[in-house]
Amino acid sequence: MSGLNKVKKMWAAGKPVLHGWCSIGNPFTAEIMAAQGYDAISVDIQHGALDYSAFLPMAQAMRASGVSIGARVPWLDPAIIMKALDAGAMNIICPMINTAVQAAEFVSYIRYPPHGQRSFGPTRAGIAMPGYGPAMNDEVVALAMIETAEGVANVEAIAATPGLDGIYVGPADLTLGTQEGRLPPGFDREEPEMIELIQHIANVCKDAGIKACLHCGTPEYAVRAIEWGYSLTTVSGDSRLLAGAAAASVKRFRDLTGGEIAATTKGGY
Repeated sequence: MSGLNKVKKMWAAGKPVLHGWCSIGNPFTAEIMAAQGYDAISVDIQHGALDYSAFLPMAQAMRASGVSIGARVPWLDPAIIMKALDAGAMNIICPMINTAVQAAEFVSYIRYPPHGQRSFGPTRAGIAMPGYGPAMNDEVVALAMIETAEGVANVEAIAATPGLDGIYVGPADLTLGTQEGRLPPGFDREEPEMIELIQHIANVCKDAGIKACLHCGTPEYAVRAIEWGYSLTTVSGDSRLLAGAAAASVKRFRDLTGGEIAATTKGGY
C-alpha cells in the first residue's frame, strides 16, 4: 500500500505541495477543481456549505484526477474523522488543537492499532484502494490546526506529538485567537507580529521534523510562505475563485460599456 498518498511522496522528494480547497458541496465543482492541476485538495466539512453526505460523492468525483483527497473535519471528533477516512480521505485537517493531549487524541483517531484507535470499516476506501488496512497508517496525513493563543503557547509540545505529520495554519482564526480583536480576520497577513508568528510556527515544525502548512489567499503569498519553510500552501478556494472570476468578468463588461448595457434593437438578445 506504500506510495498511495501524493502529498507524502512529494514531501519525501523535498517538493512543496500546492493545495486546493472546496467549500461548495457539489461533486461537479469538486471535479472541476481537481482537474486544474493541484497536488492535493481538501473538502471543508467544518465551514463549507456541505456535510458528510456531500463529501462522499465529491471524493468520488475527484478520484479520476489523481489528486490527493483530504478533508477538514468540523472538530476533534472521532466519528467524523473516521468516516472521512473511510470515504477515502488521505489527509485530515483538524481545527482548534490547543494542547499536546488533544493532538495525541487526534493522531489516535487517524491510525489503526497498535498506533491508534481507529475502527476498521473502510466502506468506500476499501473499494477505491483494494487491500486497504493497517498499512494505511503510513499513508494518511494528520494535520493539526493551531488557531488560538493557547495553541500557540503549546505549539512546541503539539509539534512533538508522535504520529503528527504537520501543523496547518489558518491565518484568519490565528489572528482572531491571538490578537484579541485588534486585527480583523483574513488571509495573507502583512502585520509584522503576524508574519513573525507564522514564521515562528514554521520554525517550530522544522525543529520537530514535521511539516508546516499555510492557508493563503494568493499564489504570491504562497510562494513567500514556501520561502519561510512551509511545505504545503493552500491558494484560495472554490467559492472565492468563483466569486473573483465572476466579479472580474462583470467589471470588465461594465468598463467596456461605460457601466450601462447598450440598447438592443428589433427585440434581439
